[in-house]
This record gives sequence, C-alpha cells and structure tokens, in this order.
Amino acid sequence: MPLSLHAAFVPSCRQIIGGCLGALAKAEAAGIGDLAEQKLAPDMFPLAFQVQSVAAHSAGAIAAVRVGQFSPGGGLPMPNSDYASFTAMLNEADAALAAVTEAELEGFIGGQTDFVFRERRMPFKSEDFLLSFSQPNFYFHASMVYGIFRNKGVALGKMDFMGRPRMAM
Repeated sequence: MPLSLHAAFVPSCRQIIGGCLGALAKAEAAGIGDLAEQKLAPDMFPLAFQVQSVAAHSAGAIAAVRVGQFSPGGGLPMPNSDYASFTAMLNEADAALAAVTEAELEGFIGGQTDFVFRERRMPFKSEDFLLSFSQPNFYFHASMVYGIFRNKGVALGKMDFMGRPRMAM
C-alpha cells in the first residue's frame, strides 16, 4: 500500500510537537527565563518565532493548503514570550492536526498552494508545498526550540527532540 500524504505529514508533525512540548516543560522546570531573548545566535529569530514557526509549518501549512496560499507566520499571531503561550500554541496546532482526516488531505493532492512573501510568489503543488517546503521548515524550527534550551543547559537528549515514536504494538 502506498504511503498517503496524511501519513507522510501529520503523524510526524504531531510526534515532534510532542517533543517540543516536552522540551518546554523541562526548560520551565529548569527555571530558564527571559524567553523573549532566547536564541542560539545574535542574528537569529528568538524563541517565540521558532515556536510560532513550528505551529505555522504544521497545522498552519494544512490551513494554507485549504485556501491555496501561505505567508510567513502562517497567519498565526506571535505568541507571548512565556511558557503558557508557547504550550497553548503548540497544543492548538496538535489539536488541529489531530482533526485532519486522511480523506481531506488526500483530496488536496494536485492542487496549488502558493508561498507569498511581499512581492514574491512561489507556486507549488499542494503536496510539494507540504513535503518540500513546510516539512523541512517545521523540522528546522523544532530543532531550534530544542537547540536553544539545550544551549541553555537544559538536560535534553535526542529522544526529547523526537517525542514519542510510533512503534508497532
């Protein structure tokens, strides 16, 4: 049986969002504060942007496929720089992903989704937008959430990033 678009995108996003939520909980327990300023390098976007981007390139990407257009941020507001806001944004993204059916996502195959930023428009087939644009962005920003806290000394390992793998029962 071929792998569906849903199977290639949704469960993996949910798994890694779970990892991000776990990293946030460990960082909060470790007392990492001043979240507005947390970043790995001076020229990178801060933690709030990374969290927003995880949500935007998962649930926000599917919302974009529904309307045929995605812009930076995925139409999501920037979260407040606190654990409660970050956790709420990721939980909302996870809930939105959980509600996506395989039939709905398969129905988007062959459609068009454009990435629009200022005067730039990049046209994609919807499945290519999800798998070649949003999915790599999703993993990048999720790894930044993990990396920022790891750099601050939070005891995180690879399994914290991975979240809960989908094992055969």
